[in-house]
Amino acid sequence: MARDPNIPDAFDVFTVVVLRRPADAPEMGDEELDDLQSRHLAYRADLAARGLIVANGPFGQQSDESYRGMSVFACDPAEAARLSDGDPSVVAGRLAYDAMEWWVRAGSVGFPLATGPVGERRAMPDD
Repeated sequence: MARDPNIPDAFDVFTVVVLRRPADAPEMGDEELDDLQSRHLAYRADLAARGLIVANGPFGQQSDESYRGMSVFACDPAEAARLSDGDPSVVAGRLAYDAMEWWVRAGSVGFPLATGPVGERRAMPDD
């Protein structure tokens, strides 16, 4: 059977972590939330400065308000999960996350600010 020309032969596979607000997130006062948000942002900035996160930011106008933001990591999903476990907002229970691979057509996405390799190229898996 001929391969569908619309399906790429190769993919670039990236690690993505999606942050979400769990239904049982603890209530906090404004001052405590401001402090936690500052520590969360500083933690993510440190990961970016170390080249572990190559892109990240909050979501806006999403259909599900529990989704808060996304990061693209320069490591595998297990390491991204380990690093996400150290995020102060995750530790405090205000955020949870899902770590996964994101497969895109080879060469269609780039991270020009990355200081090292991001993701890996893979062939289309056989059925």
